[in-house]
Amino acid sequence: MSKVGEFEELRPLLFSIAYRILGSVSEAEDAVQEAWLRFDGSATLPTSTKAFLSTTVTRISIDVLRSARVRREEYVGPWLPEPLLSDPYQDPARAVELADSVSMAALLLLERLSPLERAVFLLREVFAFGFDEVAEAVGRSEAACRQLLVRARRHMEAGRPRFAADRAERQELATRFFDALKDGDVGGLQDLLAADVRLVGDGGGKAPQLANTVVGAANVARVLGAFFPLLVRVEVSLEPREINGQPGAVARDRDGKVLHTLVLDVLDGRIQTIRGVINPDKLGRLGPVADAWAINRELKRARRRMPSPGA
Repeated sequence: MSKVGEFEELRPLLFSIAYRILGSVSEAEDAVQEAWLRFDGSATLPTSTKAFLSTTVTRISIDVLRSARVRREEYVGPWLPEPLLSDPYQDPARAVELADSVSMAALLLLERLSPLERAVFLLREVFAFGFDEVAEAVGRSEAACRQLLVRARRHMEAGRPRFAADRAERQELATRFFDALKDGDVGGLQDLLAADVRLVGDGGGKAPQLANTVVGAANVARVLGAFFPLLVRVEVSLEPREINGQPGAVARDRDGKVLHTLVLDVLDGRIQTIRGVINPDKLGRLGPVADAWAINRELKRARRRMPSPGA
């Protein structure tokens, strides 16, 4: 097989490793491309192409993550991973681990780990690499990698909620949620939310948003129930999609451009967290991006035209 053929065969795996380390589609794609350039520029063929490329993309991603962490500390408002509609890498033997590790909840938990801990945890626990392969990928001894894995597991288990809801159950709950959302049915929304539900928005200071964080079923239902009927008035539609392996939706303007995404975490028959990404820098991989500021001005005009209560 040619170099190009070998690389393309491994590309889905390389992207999946890079995305889980970085939480960014664009940065993961750049890391994979850089791995290709190094592979293509190598004068000698590696003994194992998979080992060479996995090691290369892991080390590139670790370096990128170290610099990205500085930017995330200065980020305006809550930082959320870049939405991913579908994971290109499929492995039936690791389906549960792959699905769990790509959720926004898991990616945010991974932010607690150091870059090395994150890489070791993902390569071993999610992608089932042997400790010799993990050690080669991160440039540490096997003994050091075992210690890194123990620390990583401890951090992950301390904060990991188990989203064990059946897929059909999640989708049914999401359908009811988005129906109530479009209708502005505050009571219907509240019935679907956990008592301590959190609504988290990521605008990065580059787009208007409802709020950084809203907590509590009554508060979240009231905010959503007041806002989304206005979006319908200005011809914003919700396209149900699975995002990061969880039920969600892509909001599009009247021209089909992407305004924002919503992702739901479901546990025990209730929605635990709603995460919205409206930062335009994180939406470009989903299609042309809408002008959120222009839509916000339309929303204000639509609100002024609404009849006042009791009128």
